Amino acid sequence: MTQAVSRTPARRPRTSPARHDLSARQAVVAACLAMTAIVLLDLMDGRIGLLYSVGFVLIVITAPLSVDVRALFPTGVLPPALLIGSLLAVCLLDPQAIQVGGMAKDAGTFARLIAGTIDHGMTLVVGHGLALGLIAVRIVTAPER
Repeated sequence: MTQAVSRTPARRPRTSPARHDLSARQAVVAACLAMTAIVLLDLMDGRIGLLYSVGFVLIVITAPLSVDVRALFPTGVLPPALLIGSLLAVCLLDPQAIQVGGMAKDAGTFARLIAGTIDHGMTLVVGHGLALGLIAVRIVTAPER
């Protein structure tokens, strides 16, 4: 007499979700590349506008979600550096793209950088606030090691 024995497949070892996280350097490089793409797309109409702001916020809230909990510090200081760096690149490459009311037409690079930073100040506050909030949530909900 033969018996039918059902075999259960061997269980796969569970992989840690941290295995798929980016390093801090990879997250910063990815954020810079994404910001470059957003700036280039937004410059197609000749000025920095809403696409820049929305893209910036999405990039700075994605960065803390993509790294391991132990590598959150660089993503916490990324938003101001990313905003100022991208605006500086725009000031150097296409200064007329930064159009702020009341700014002189012949304003220099530094004046355009300051005006652009002030003009996108609320974008920076919202993006940085959300990024810091996500960092806090990640730290509080991190499993104990």
